[in-house]
Amino acid sequence: MTAVTLCECIARDGLQHEPRVLPTDDKLRLIGRVAEAGFRRIEATSYASPRVVPAFADASKVLLGLPRAPGRRFKATAPNLKAVERALADRAAGRGPEELSLLVSASEGHSRKNLRAGRAEQWDRIAQMAEAAGGGFTLVGVISTAFACPFDGPTDPETVLADARRFAALGCALVTIGDTTGHATPARVRALFADLSAEDGVTPVAHFHDTRGTGLANCLAAHDAGCTHFDSAIGGTGGNPAAIAYGEGYTGNVATEDLVNMFEADGIATGIDWDALMRASELAADLIGRPLDARSPRAGRSVGGVA
Repeated sequence: MTAVTLCECIARDGLQHEPRVLPTDDKLRLIGRVAEAGFRRIEATSYASPRVVPAFADASKVLLGLPRAPGRRFKATAPNLKAVERALADRAAGRGPEELSLLVSASEGHSRKNLRAGRAEQWDRIAQMAEAAGGGFTLVGVISTAFACPFDGPTDPETVLADARRFAALGCALVTIGDTTGHATPARVRALFADLSAEDGVTPVAHFHDTRGTGLANCLAAHDAGCTHFDSAIGGTGGNPAAIAYGEGYTGNVATEDLVNMFEADGIATGIDWDALMRASELAADLIGRPLDARSPRAGRSVGGVA
């Protein structure tokens, strides 16, 4: 069996879209269930400004209570230099994340809306942030609107490739390719990820939103092109922060339950314990307080094997 590495993103990307802010203890319960399911990479929180994204005002408290274990890495998002400084302070206090995400947008309009800076200014910030991190974290470069932007239209694949190279040159071990509002199609995904996989020093991560129902197909296309790292969120949760409105309706991530089901049924090992994942899925729905969008928990697992 081939193998993939999944990063569970419900505790950050998933919760930022929810109008209700979960208490810290509930977040830690949910992350604990995720860890029990066998995820080696878990997105735990964000150092975003609490004024902009109140859901993560407790970032340091969450990091303090995480279930650390050998081989398990927790990731936090750092949108600016102050965020890196907070991560460094948490690391000095013994509670820092193992991974730190640095964010750019492949489009000018989304960069100004989401990061409050143009692309050139944001890349200057990224260079400062990478230097400030000083090798204390595994750095993950994140490229938003990699296929299209709700403000600027289609994204040139050459821009994404150039951004991936810049992240690699700054020491990013992984480069996340974000389909922020779900415009990607399998053919475009296959072409872009084939080019990314051919780049020296670039290890791409597929991060698809299921806005138009193509998320799973896009993940499989990325895998066919050589991608082995994928982001997803339990229940298909997530999207832009609740207080920042853009995109076209539903913007949730690919549902982890459905992604695990698809890969495992096709003989692609995820390392995830299905029963433990179902327990995490049930807890997520209870804590968030609404039915979630994953199909596999309701329909059951696919029957695997090749006809």
